[in-house]
Amino acid sequence: MSDRELGSHPAADPQEWRPSHNPWIIAGSVMLATFMEVLDTSVANVALPHIAGNLSVTTEEATWVLTSYLISNAIILPASGWLSSFFGRKRFLMTCVVIFTLSSFVCGAALSLGMLVFARVVQGVGGGALQPIAQSVLLESFPPAKRGVAMAVFGMGVVVAPIIGPTLGGWVTDNYSWRWVFYINLPVGVLAILMTQAFVEDPPYIKAGARRTIDYLGFGLMTLWLGTLQLIFDKGQQEDWFAAVWIRWFAVISCACMVAFIIRELRAREPIVDLRVFANRNFAVGTFLMTIVGAVLYSTMASLPLFLQTLLGYPAKESGMAVSPRGLGAMVSLNIVGRLIGRIDSRFLIVVGLAILGVSTFLLGNVNLEIAMDSVVWPNIISGFAMGFIFVPLTTLSMGTLRNEQMGNAAGLYNLMRNIGGSVGISVATTMIFRSGQMHQATLVSHLTPYDPAFQQRLHAIQEGLSSQVGPLAAAQQAYAVIYGILVRQARLMAFVDSFRWLALMCLLCLPLVLLFKKSKPRAGGVPAR
Repeated sequence: MSDRELGSHPAADPQEWRPSHNPWIIAGSVMLATFMEVLDTSVANVALPHIAGNLSVTTEEATWVLTSYLISNAIILPASGWLSSFFGRKRFLMTCVVIFTLSSFVCGAALSLGMLVFARVVQGVGGGALQPIAQSVLLESFPPAKRGVAMAVFGMGVVVAPIIGPTLGGWVTDNYSWRWVFYINLPVGVLAILMTQAFVEDPPYIKAGARRTIDYLGFGLMTLWLGTLQLIFDKGQQEDWFAAVWIRWFAVISCACMVAFIIRELRAREPIVDLRVFANRNFAVGTFLMTIVGAVLYSTMASLPLFLQTLLGYPAKESGMAVSPRGLGAMVSLNIVGRLIGRIDSRFLIVVGLAILGVSTFLLGNVNLEIAMDSVVWPNIISGFAMGFIFVPLTTLSMGTLRNEQMGNAAGLYNLMRNIGGSVGISVATTMIFRSGQMHQATLVSHLTPYDPAFQQRLHAIQEGLSSQVGPLAAAQQAYAVIYGILVRQARLMAFVDSFRWLALMCLLCLPLVLLFKKSKPRAGGVPAR
C-alpha cells in the first residue's frame, strides 16, 4: 500500500493532525446542527393531524410530510463523504445548515401541502449530511484514546433527540401551532452556523475541489434505488404490498438500480460512494449490527405510541411522555460508557447492551389492556440505558480500524444503513401487527359459539346489563357488538405482544455476531492496528 493511501505524507500527516480549537467546542458546534436535524425526524409525527386539518388534506396525505423528508435525507447520506471532499467539509457543512434552516422557515410558512412537501424535500437534502459530517469531525478532532467520549457526545444527540421529539412536538403543537415545530429550528440553525464558522476547520487531507469529476451515473442510480425503496417501505402496508402493481414495478426498479449502483461504484475511479470500505471486517460487522439495532429502535418507537393511543386511549401528548423516559436511560448510560470505553473491551459492552435491550423489549411483550403507565415507562428507561452500551462502543469499534480520510465516507454509509434498518423495521412491525391481528382474530372467533360456556355466560351478563336501558331485543344485538369489540382489542393486543417479542429475539440473535469483531488498539501515532 502506498504512502498516499496510508495518508502518511511527511508534510501533512493526517494521523498527526490536531484541530486548532478545543475539541469540546468543536463538538458543541457540530452537535447543535445534528441535534436539530435528528429532532426533526420525529418532532413532526404528532403534529400530522393538525397539519392535515389546517391544510385541508387527509391524514394519509399528510404522511408525505414525513416520507418526503426521509427520501431526500436517505439519498444525501451515503454521498456526504464525497461531497465534503468536493466542496470542502466546512463549506459543505455550513451550506447544509443554511439550507436546513431556510427550508425550516418555508415549512412553517407553507400555505399548501404541496409547498410543505417541497420544503421538506429541500430540508432533507440539507439535513442528510449533518449526521455523518458531525460523526467524522468528532472522530478526527479527538485523539484515538478519547474517541469513545466523542461518540458518547454524538450519541446524546442521535439517541436522545428522536425520543424527546414526539413530546416536544406535541407540547408545541398544543400550546402554539404546528408551524412552530419548524420555526424552533431558526435560532438553533443561526447559532450552529456562527459556531461552525468560528471553530470548525478542514484537516489537510480534505481539500476542496480535489475531486473534479462527478459520478453522475452513480448518483442517479443511488437516487432511484433509495427513492423507490423508501416509497415502498412508507406506502407498502397501505397499498397491501405486492398486491399493488406500482409496488411491484418500484421493487423491480429498486433492485435493478441497487445492483447497477454496486457494480458502478466498485468499477468507477472516482465513486461517489466508496463501497470498498466494507472490505474492513469491523466496519462491515458493525454496520450490519447497527442496521439491526436501527430496526429494533425505530420499530419500537413507532409501535409503542400506536399501542398506547389505539388500545389504551392515551392522547398524543401522554403517549409521547410515556416514551420519552427512554432518553433519561440513554443519558445515564452514555455518561457511564464514555468513561468505560477505554478501560473495558468494547465487545463486552456491546454484548451487555444487546442483552439489556432484548430484556427491555421482552418486558414490553408482557403488556395487557389493564397496565399502568409505569409498565411502559420502566421498560423504556431500561431500553434507553441499553442504547448507550450499544451505540458508543459499536460506533467506536466499527470506525476504529479505518483511516481518518475514510471516515467521512464510512460515516455516511453507517448512518444510511441505520436509517434503512429503521425503515425496514417500521414496515415489518406495522405489517406484522396488522396481519398477526387478523390471525389472532380468526382464532378467537372460533370460540364465539353457542357451545362455548364462557362465551354464553359473558353474553348473557352483557345482555342483562343492557336490557334495562335499551330493551331486550336491542340488548341482544348490542351485546354481540360489545363482545366483538372486546375480541378485536384482544386480537390487536396479542399482535403487539408478538411484535415486541420478535424484536427481543432479534437482539439476542445478534449476540454471537459480536465475536466477529477484531479488537481495535491504536498504534503509536494514532494509526489503528489491523
